[in-house]
Amino acid sequence: QVQLVESGGGLVQAGESLSLSCAASGSIFIINAMGWYRQAPGKQRELVATITRGSVTNYADSVKGRFTISRDNAKNTVYLQMNSLKPEDTGVYVCKAVTSWANYWGQGTQVTVSS
Repeated sequence: QVQLVESGGGLVQAGESLSLSCAASGSIFIINAMGWYRQAPGKQRELVATITRGSVTNYADSVKGRFTISRDNAKNTVYLQMNSLKPEDTGVYVCKAVTSWANYWGQGTQVTVSS
């Protein structure tokens, strides 16, 4: 079992920055990759960024050049640095951990970007 706890959401204005954190606990040695997803009201959940155990990253086209995902293996934490935020970045940001046999999700943290 893996438990994920996100933090760092909030309300910001367009153009500002936010940093999200996702701390993993439990059977962390089985995690292959972690990622951030978001869900806006009335829309499906979408991938934002992922990072593998070897720190290979992948980003949605909409956030490339603005968001950076990173991980601190010593702290079992993955981060999402979000710069130049836009109103369309608004949503609930959820952390995901991928293992060989299951995916685990956090509770999510709200990010609201006002224009």
